[in-house]
Amino acid sequence: MKVVITDYEYKSLTTEQDVLKTVGIELITAQCKTEEEVIEACSDADGILNQYAPITRRVIENLKNCKVIARYGVGVNTIDVDAATEKGIIVSNVTDYCIDEVSDHAFALLMSAARKVVALNNSVKKGTWDFNIGVPIFRLRGRVLGLVGFGQIPQALAKKAQGFGIEVVAFDPFVREEIASQLNVQLVTLEELCKNADFISVHAPLNEQTQGLLSDAEFSLMKTETFIINTARGPVIDEKSLIRALQSGTIAGAALDVLEEEPIPIDNPLLKMENVILNPHVAWYSEEAQEELKRKTAQNVADVLSGFFPKYFVNSSLKQVLHLKEQ
Repeated sequence: MKVVITDYEYKSLTTEQDVLKTVGIELITAQCKTEEEVIEACSDADGILNQYAPITRRVIENLKNCKVIARYGVGVNTIDVDAATEKGIIVSNVTDYCIDEVSDHAFALLMSAARKVVALNNSVKKGTWDFNIGVPIFRLRGRVLGLVGFGQIPQALAKKAQGFGIEVVAFDPFVREEIASQLNVQLVTLEELCKNADFISVHAPLNEQTQGLLSDAEFSLMKTETFIINTARGPVIDEKSLIRALQSGTIAGAALDVLEEEPIPIDNPLLKMENVILNPHVAWYSEEAQEELKRKTAQNVADVLSGFFPKYFVNSSLKQVLHLKEQ
């Protein structure tokens, strides 16, 4: 059997090779960027590991033998899941490898924005020793953090923020009230969240419903003291609307680990804004998280090609039509 990695940024693939070797699977590597390159590399693959390369409907229609597409990460926005489901191809991800890392990073960005850490650091390094560079800074205790999405990562973030005396509210139409209540978090509408939150942290997956979820209308509701944090997917925030809100002073600032276009273009206005913190899509990363992600992604493929349903299963409706074993 043949498994292809469409693209990767890792220095080593030893973990994946070790996992797949145990079930006699050959691993082929590629660095695809386009549909054509993916089709050429994967047309006869039994399984695919995918990072950023596009797995579109056209790609899927050209897969002759594929039984599983496993994505490195939580989000599956690089894969046309509907097309894969129609063809009986399992789509898997890894939903639990970086809960601490992303929630820690989101809170680090919140703290850096609230305490003006980056702006003050830059000021000192330029020769200015003046705390007024950071004015105004407000006390964290008693402020409100609004979570857009309330899955495992924002639930972990809520606990961390509450330890600093921050009140937490969340918008997520798919979460039950009792789950939020157990964590002392109030579920609110998106409009209420935008009006009342001092910090807004985005944790929604990227799909047709969430693309541009935060746009001009939402920014117009926010306080001028509000900071927005994004460690999810860039396009959940309409970037042009965000830039307008920052330039006009509608909101106080932003701390972004993800952007609409990555890497960020050199002419993006966000690069020149003192009230914006930018990171290179790194919130997921720790040495431990990276190793766990690589192992679990490869295991998803190994499970399916060994006749088992994977532990992490996006299009689980296929359980009714595929004759695989439960683990």
